[in-house]
Parts: sequence; C-alpha cells; structure tokens
Amino acid sequence: MVDAREYHERTNHSPERLREESFRLDRSNQPRPYKVYEDLPRFSPDGDPEPPETPALAAVATDDPEPPDGVPDPTGDPDVQALCHYAAGITKELEIQGQSMPFRAAACTGKLYHVDLYAVTGECGQFDPGVYHFDPHSGEFDVLREGDFRPVLADASGDHAGVTQAPVTFVATSQWWRNAWKYRERTYRHAFWDSGTILANLLAVAHGSGHRAEVVAGFADDPVVKLLGLDPDEEAPLELVPVGSSAPIPGRRESPNTTVSPDATDSPNSDELEPIDPEERPLSDDPVDYPLVPDAWRQSALDDGEAAAAWRESVQVEVADASLGARPDADGERVELRPVDAETASARPVGNTIERRGSCRDYSHEPISDRKFATVLDRALRGVPADAFAGDLNGLLDCYCLVHAVDGIDRGVYEYHPTDDELERVGDTDRETAGHLALGQSVVGDAAANVYLVADVDAVVEEFGNRGYRLAQLEAGIALGRLYLATYAHLELGGRGFTFFDGEVAEYLSPHADGQTPMTLFAFGKPA
Repeated sequence: MVDAREYHERTNHSPERLREESFRLDRSNQPRPYKVYEDLPRFSPDGDPEPPETPALAAVATDDPEPPDGVPDPTGDPDVQALCHYAAGITKELEIQGQSMPFRAAACTGKLYHVDLYAVTGECGQFDPGVYHFDPHSGEFDVLREGDFRPVLADASGDHAGVTQAPVTFVATSQWWRNAWKYRERTYRHAFWDSGTILANLLAVAHGSGHRAEVVAGFADDPVVKLLGLDPDEEAPLELVPVGSSAPIPGRRESPNTTVSPDATDSPNSDELEPIDPEERPLSDDPVDYPLVPDAWRQSALDDGEAAAAWRESVQVEVADASLGARPDADGERVELRPVDAETASARPVGNTIERRGSCRDYSHEPISDRKFATVLDRALRGVPADAFAGDLNGLLDCYCLVHAVDGIDRGVYEYHPTDDELERVGDTDRETAGHLALGQSVVGDAAANVYLVADVDAVVEEFGNRGYRLAQLEAGIALGRLYLATYAHLELGGRGFTFFDGEVAEYLSPHADGQTPMTLFAFGKPA
C-alpha cells in the first residue's frame, strides 16, 4: 500500500530514469479511446447542443460556485447535452497524414481520452431522472439506471449543499488502461490533469449559461463506484460537479443551515442501492495492469459522507489560514501586470473558444503583448470553485512563469502573485534550459512563456492526507484547462500542456520555491 508522497516520488521523471527504461509502445494493443456498453438502452436528446454566448474570458474568471457578474440569468434547467458536448465531446474532425482524426473539446495527455462523464439527474430539461453515461462519439447517452439517484451522491458528499440542490450532478471517472497504455504508473497524475481540463470546460459552459457550478472533491468513493457499476481496478470516480440549484432533492438540505430527514424522499440512498454490472466491449486485446494506479486511488478514498464532510472542513480551515500555498515574499523585483478590463477584453464566446482550441506544436519567437499575457494569467488563475476551497484564491498551488518573449518584461523566472497582479523576479532563464526542463522538448523553450503550477506535496499530504494530493493535482488540472481557454480566446495565441523532469524543475525554482514540485506545465505564445 502506497501513500501519495511515495507514489509521487516513484513516478517522478528524471533523465536517469528515462535513460534506464526500455519501455516501448505496443501499437497493436492500443486501447480504444472511449468505452462501449454492449446492451444498455440509449437516450438521444433532440436538437444540437447550444453553448452560451458569454465570453470565455468572463466564464473562466471565477473562484466562486455562483456565475460571474453580468452573465444573464438561466432560462431553464442546465443543458446536460451542451455541458457534456463542450466538456468531453467531439468538436471537430482534423485530417492528419491523410486520416480523419476526431478532436475532443478538452485536451488530454497523449490524446488517449481516458476520462468519462456520467450525469446523475432528477427532472432536468429533456432528461428523465436517471444515471447516464455520455458517449462522445455519438453524442448519445447510455442509460445505466432509471429513477432519481441523486440521494446516493448526497449521502456520499455528506449532504454538501451544492449536491443536494442541483438538478444534475456530473461524475468524472478515469478508465486507467486507456492512459496507462502509454504513461503507465503516471496515469494517476494524468487522471486529475485530464479530468481537470474537462471540468474547466464544464464549469465555463455552466457559469456562462448562468448556472451555479462547483467541483466537489470530498465524497465517499465506494457508493459512487456502486452507483455507476465500476470496478476500481479498471475505472474509478474522480470528482463530482453539481450544476444548477433549481431542483433540491426532496427531503434533503435546501440551504447550508437547514436539514430535513432523508426519510421524506422515496428515492434510494446508498444503503438501498442495488448493484449493476453492465457489459462493456474490451478496450484492447491484452490490457496490462499497473497496480500502483488503483492502489494510489484506494489510499485516497473516503469511507462515508461523514468522513467527506470532515475532510472538506479541514481543508477549508487550513487554506483560509493560508498556511499552505502562497510563499513568503522574497523582496524580488516586482513587475506590475495590466490585464485588460471586461469592456476591452476578447469577447470570443465559450463555445467558439472550445471549438478553436488547439494543441500548438510550433511557436514563433515573436514576443506577445504584455496585456494579453497578463490577461491570460489573470482570468485563468483566479482560483477554482471547489468545495474544499470555499472561494479562497490561494488554494494549494503557487505559479511560476519562465518568460522568454513578452513585451516590456525582461526574460527571467518569476513568481506570479494573482491577488496583486504582479510578477516577482526570482531568477534568470533561457530557451534551451526551458526546453530541457520539459523532458527535453525544445518547443517549450520556443514559446513566449511557460507557466508552472507547483505544490508542496509533503505538506499537502501531511495536512490533508492522500486525498489532499488528489486535490492539488486537480486544482492544477483545472487551471491548465482554463489556461487553454484564456489563451485560445485570443486569436493570435496558441498553447499546449507539457510534462517535465520533476526534480530538475524543483531544483531550478529553488531556493525561492523550496519544498515545492511541479504539478502541471503550460506553454503559450504565437504559433509559428
């Protein structure tokens, strides 16, 4: 059994480890990047998914579950179809080397698309109460259960108010083998990076539509496993995302301060849930097990709703005290950033931004505008609307930028201070070193800027247990997804997430970032 600190250390990239490895991809055994249920009924919503017209930069710029100021009030229930399509669906087909390749709404490591979305609904628009699995290729929904099973999630979350009031709660899962085929034990990290980019889109579409939405990281895992009919050795739940607040579960808490006995509802709770085991088509001929991945997941599981509520409260108290996250000032040179205001910012809508999002493979060395650079950071890194943070901007992460070509900002390494909209210079950098740190990928050094999100893993696990490690990786994944959206909201910018040599990045950012290690990396600039 492994705790998160040991898992993190065992899955660190280093030049020495990569040189010693003899691993080769088996293309003949590559898993299908989506799951297929053999015999489940399907539901096809009428019409095409319609995203909101809210600008992407406005939709991502919130650390609060409530939609941002200025967003129109919703006209009805959350649009489950649109939320799934623009979070995890296929948004375009690209022709690559003469072959048509489906392109998903959110970025995923290796284009392996191992994260699935399930919707647990009451009466919600076109959807009858039930448990649904979203099929990204057809845009249809597999029906796993009929009836209102939201009380199961309410129980699992410890009656978290967002879950008990939402007409729909989404569950993100990872089917391990679809990513482990290439990334092996590191897949547990990727599960939160890749679900994070999906949830960034989901939150943006929900908030842009005027609906309340947040990420719930504190929940009992086994009831959700049972609800969806999963085997955690193969697929496991990662996060809950309740959307909307117009349909409280009967008999459940209707506000944070009022509770009604769950006996008032006829809907099943966790104890009454009948198991299901829907048949799935095999992903490939010979799936390979990487036991470290489900083991790390199990070591971070919470036993019941009471444990989930207690864990959530412990994180909220500690983060509010700011004892984790922000580093003390080091009196480095400060650079004031000037993000543009809402009136002059790009008005590119959420849906259009998601559709044009790419994965930039080549960057020019041409500098980008300091105003656009500042705007991307300002909108994307305002904090994550998550149950454990309760609207706190700090979270568990710090941000460091390797600036190579930004108008008016000298080349160097900077810590970004989001509350002050300032950069603090902490060192020098160059393009060659930046490429080396990113697993020797020189293209990273070609970008105008590299954004590292870092966390003190030892401190996080010491304070919040193995579940805290999930939260740190997830916060970084959602920030990564928002960096994509804030970048592609600007016509002449492009970006992409990359991996890195963990220890070398940590050493490079020291002594200012002593004890911290990278969670995610995003490089952006002008495409070549």
